[in-house]
Amino acid sequence: MCLALPARVVELRDGDNAVVEVGGVRKAVSLALVEGIVPGDFVIVHVGYALSRLDPEEAARTLAAFAELPEVERQALEATS
Repeated sequence: MCLALPARVVELRDGDNAVVEVGGVRKAVSLALVEGIVPGDFVIVHVGYALSRLDPEEAARTLAAFAELPEVERQALEATS
């Protein structure tokens, strides 16, 4: 299964490289597949590549859904116990 995460661009680096942050974790990624990205933009990141720009509201909704996953998993486990 593949998973792409919304991340906020915090720094542009040489060439097509940038640093993104999600959940307090920063990671270097390539911006080679997207154009016109500036610090503060949200991008969808998969295996070290920004795939597309993401609307900030959509990024917030997606990140909130990911934050709920541990609770959803706990409830599912309790229901099957």
